[in-house]
Amino acid sequence: MSCKGNVYVIDDDPTIRDSLDFLLGSANFDVTLFDTAADFLDSHSGLGFGCVVSDVRMPGIDGMDLLRRLKAHASPLPVIIMTGHGDIPLAVEAMKLGAIDFIEKPFEDERLIGMIEAALEQGPDQTKCDSISAEIVSRMATLSQRERQVMDGLVAGLSNKLIAREHNISPRTIEVYRANVMTKMQAHNLSELIRLALRAGILRD
Repeated sequence: MSCKGNVYVIDDDPTIRDSLDFLLGSANFDVTLFDTAADFLDSHSGLGFGCVVSDVRMPGIDGMDLLRRLKAHASPLPVIIMTGHGDIPLAVEAMKLGAIDFIEKPFEDERLIGMIEAALEQGPDQTKCDSISAEIVSRMATLSQRERQVMDGLVAGLSNKLIAREHNISPRTIEVYRANVMTKMQAHNLSELIRLALRAGILRD
């Protein structure tokens, strides 16, 4: 079976590195390990196209700094950010900086493998497609005014409780609106909703 593509794992925890090396190697990816983002950036220019899987909290250059540096160099490499301390504002910031997805430890092996496969399928020359942006805008047009308010709150990094307080309605009602937003926008999780918002232009880089 041929190799599915390159994966560059960056994590200062040797246990996580070894675990991902085994998991992704078994899934037929060509895996290269880095224990610091600095080591990865030193090698960056000589690396082939591949998916970067990086921890967010590391000594020295952390995951957010890594995203900023890759963005500054217009790197074509898709980046998936891992964290053991996942919170919504961090997910929003990572997406704005160019991460294609965000995954919290511990995660399901198949979910990570699926993310990487999707990232590699995009290829190095992916361009934003006007027709896709138009499709996202048309989905947004189906949202009620209240659903749009809830969506804006979610992509701004607000919790259900804060959105409820802002609009003076119950958190339980917000959960209903949130479910409606996810269904109408065809988003399976918050990171996907944030990506849709970025592509539709309602969340600026």
